[in-house]
Amino acid sequence: MAQEAAIEKIEATENQKVKISIIPRYCKGCEICVKLCPKQVLGMEMFKVKVNDIDLCIACGACELRCPDFAIFIEKK
Repeated sequence: MAQEAAIEKIEATENQKVKISIIPRYCKGCEICVKLCPKQVLGMEMFKVKVNDIDLCIACGACELRCPDFAIFIEKK
């Protein structure tokens, strides 16, 4: 019996400098990433993190580092 690989939904937002990827299923809505973001790039919508303004992101990585659920990833370009 063959098993199918689960496809994880990832919401990615990017510009020329940075890419922010969020796995909504992992986010439990703790808002740690939102509170730690020095540029208010992130916000909450329906108890899940979302990107408000990617162009403000300085790719400091604070959100990724402190997320207890590994729901957000920052990639510098």
